[in-house]
Amino acid sequence: MTLATQVLAVNDDLPIRTDLPVHSGKVRSVYWLTAADSARLIRQKNYPVAADTPLAIMVISDRISAFDCIWHGEHGLNGVPGKGAALNAISNHWFSLFKAHNLADSHILDIPHPLVWIVQKARPLKIEAIARQYITGSMWRAYSKGEREFCGITLPEGLQKDQKLPEILITPSTKGILTGLAGVPEADDVNISRTDIERHSAAFGFEQTADIDLYETLLKQGFGVISDALAKLDQMFVDTKFEFGYVKDAAGNSKLIYMDEVGTPDSSRIWDGASWREGNIVEQSKEGFRQWLLNHFPDPDILLNKDRMAERAALACNNALPTEVMLYISRTYLAIAEKVIGRKIVLSADPKAEIIAVLDQQYGLIAN
Repeated sequence: MTLATQVLAVNDDLPIRTDLPVHSGKVRSVYWLTAADSARLIRQKNYPVAADTPLAIMVISDRISAFDCIWHGEHGLNGVPGKGAALNAISNHWFSLFKAHNLADSHILDIPHPLVWIVQKARPLKIEAIARQYITGSMWRAYSKGEREFCGITLPEGLQKDQKLPEILITPSTKGILTGLAGVPEADDVNISRTDIERHSAAFGFEQTADIDLYETLLKQGFGVISDALAKLDQMFVDTKFEFGYVKDAAGNSKLIYMDEVGTPDSSRIWDGASWREGNIVEQSKEGFRQWLLNHFPDPDILLNKDRMAERAALACNNALPTEVMLYISRTYLAIAEKVIGRKIVLSADPKAEIIAVLDQQYGLIAN
């Protein structure tokens, strides 16, 4: 067994029965089940959704993305060993904790394998919600150059780099390109304010304006639950991304839920508490890999400048990263995951074969 065979780098070629194209993102691939298979599983597994709810199989890969590019290592190592399992394990843990604290549900209905979720179809909000507890990264760079207003919120003078903010700051941005909205640039991932969301609530996907308050409440509550749990492990929850959407429950009523992953090293910054108190930042997230890339390549502007995307894509394609770097990322992800869930993560020897076997034998979803 080699490192490369342990890694699930390609996850859009599984023989899962579907009559729609597989949707493959940077890390996850989504297989929409047939109407017959969705109805059968809802009935057989007693999922708490309406009988005609579309279901999907979501398979996470071990690919590593940074600066909107997928990176690869030497010797055919096209992903990070254990990364997918670590991300799913952390998300599963936080979603369970949300449920224990009576927060909103997630889109996950079942977990057949450490790399697989069965999810219900949701209608996502067109907002990427960022919550920040410390000033660092891009926000600090802007603040240090004199910027004080972020997403309609004015920060006080005198803040220091990596300092805790007076309160949790919500800095939402657009998810996808929205056109014709006054005051909202027609571009993906641009900052918006609470006022922008209120003025264009329907365009951002809210079913009613009261749900804007609910979205902010769930954002802060989810952040607080994760932050408190990490603090008990002497880890600091610095900032994170949340995504939300609407689903229908078994009675056909619409409800706002958490979507995608939550509180993971891919979607969050997490710092080691003991190191921070000594004046050092030790990243327990993908931020450490981003910093390595910025230091490794002679022209970091390629990675930071959106106008140089073609050069950036070529950089990622043409440079196989050292194996030790890929293993460093693996150690980072597995260490924080095992700390969070309180047990060791055992890696699959052949993840693709395992996934096919469980989806065939226990769910009847493999095409013959």
